[in-house]
This record gives sequence, structure tokens and C-alpha cells, in this order.
Amino acid sequence: MTPPALPPPVPEDVIQAALRLQGPAHRTPVLRSGTADRLLHAHLFFKCENLQRAGSFKFRGAFNTLSQFTPEQRRHGVLAFSAGNHAQAIALAARLLDMPALIVMPEDAPASKMAATREYGAQVVTYNRYTEDREAISQRIAQERGMTLVGPSEHPHVIAGQGTAALELFEEVPRLDYLFVGVGGGGLMAGSLLAAQARAPQCQVVGVEPEAANDAQQSLRSGHIVRIATPRTIADGAQAQSLGPLVFDIVRRQGHDITTTSDLHLMQAMRFFAERMKIVVEPTGALAFAGAQHGGVDIRGKRVGIVISGGNVDLARYARFLAD
Repeated sequence: MTPPALPPPVPEDVIQAALRLQGPAHRTPVLRSGTADRLLHAHLFFKCENLQRAGSFKFRGAFNTLSQFTPEQRRHGVLAFSAGNHAQAIALAARLLDMPALIVMPEDAPASKMAATREYGAQVVTYNRYTEDREAISQRIAQERGMTLVGPSEHPHVIAGQGTAALELFEEVPRLDYLFVGVGGGGLMAGSLLAAQARAPQCQVVGVEPEAANDAQQSLRSGHIVRIATPRTIADGAQAQSLGPLVFDIVRRQGHDITTTSDLHLMQAMRFFAERMKIVVEPTGALAFAGAQHGGVDIRGKRVGIVISGGNVDLARYARFLAD
């Protein structure tokens, strides 16, 4: 089913999304770490979206989007493609709103994410991320079944919902100088930029990508969308090949910078979270902290927000990351 045409999101949409999410979403805690402050010579505030429902910030965009479906859209259901966190979020939001859900997932997606998606009640269809086109598969199935396709980033309601994590942080922690967010498809960064416009215009929003998956950084610096081959990185939630035009337009107009970090630094960040802050963070969820520490942005003496975007990781894989 082709959804109704929607205008690009604006800061007010993030504020309205926050009202819509009161109750269904957790208002996640903001943690501090004296050790992290000393390491980075800054004042860090960690927004813990790894403790969000379904384990990541993605629930915000999913519920905000599905809650605005028409009765006909709800009857036919939702279809999404995702490596895991968007999949789980859509599946849970659909269950809460009593509608069918089908998720197209890569066959090598973390087993825990695939299992959770099914446990939330969604049907899962798998594909090979290196040889097949997930968007083409999704569009074909959506057309055949009359379902509404909701991508992980390129949707106004998804972007507005993702921005509510930053909105909450700005409301709880005033006068932030920087906000670091991970970048995969870019929905979190786009939403955070809109939230900053609404609540913290002085704050610089910095995106962080894996070194092998820096399509957004290339796009921002070249002024046009750059598409790359499917990247190989432990940050499975950041293996997007390109930004969509809606996200790119927001990032291009409002974005301050996008930096990168290595897989090694992601593993070090995960160990820090486990050892010092006693929280489980997946590789993609560690992007913002690793980027703040190693991305080359001078944050000394500054007040810095860090969005820990997710905590969904297979325990056996997680143990290997901590041991390496």
C-alpha cells in the first residue's frame, strides 16, 4: 500500500511525537561517569536508549509512525526492512496497536534480534544482504499484500519519533555544547537536529559512523548523496549504503559534522560500558561514545550529550567483543 504523501518533518513534529509517546515509550535515564569525564576531559551525559522498549531508540519512531496509520492501513498491516532494531521496534509497536507486521531481515542478522522480532508477533522474511536488494523485496511484498512499507529512517514520522530521545535529553540537561549520535540510515541524527532546533539551538549535533560505513560523512562533505557497497563492520545497525533524500536534506541543511570510529574503538567502548557503567551496549549503540573519544572533535571542558542508541546483541557475540 502506498502511504499518503507527507511533508518533511519540522521541530514541532518532534514535540508532538513526544506527547504521543508518553506512556508507550520509556523515558530513559541519563547516566554520568566520573571516569568518562576524566578520560575525555569533558562533562558527559549518557542518554541510555539501550534501556528503551525493544532495546533501542527505534521504538520511538516505530510507535510514532504506526499510531498515525489510517484504519485501512492498520487492517492490512505494516512491512519493514531492518537488520534488527527497527525490526523489533516495528514488531512491538504493531503488537501494541493490534496490526499485522512483516519484517524483511538479512539472513545473517543477530539471532537474538531475529528471535525477538518473531516473539513480538511479526512474520520474518530473510534475504542475503550482500547479493539481494532489501528495498526491492520489501516493495514487492508490500504491493502483493497491501501492506504499508515503513523504512528504518526515511519517513517523516520515524524521524520525528527518533528525535524525542534528544528532546528528552535537552529538557533534562540544559546548556549542552555537543550531542553525539550514531549514524546508520540517519534517522536519529535528522531527528536530533530537529530536536536541537526546538530546544537547544546552541548545541552542535555530531554524527558518528563506522570507518567502513562512512557514506553519510562523504555525502555531507560532497554536498550530494553518496552510495557505497554494503560495508563490513561489527556495527550491524550502521550498515546502510546511503542516506535517503529526506534525511540527507535535513542533515545537509542543519548538520554540523559527521565523524567516524573504528571497530576496535567500538569494542573498547563496549568494554567501558560493561566494566565501568554496568550496562550492556551493542556495537552500533557505542558509536556516539567512541566518536566523542576518538573522532577528532575538541570537546575539552564542554558539556556533551551521548546517545547510547541500543543494547541488542547476541550474548555469545557480545562476550567475544569484550574478550578481544
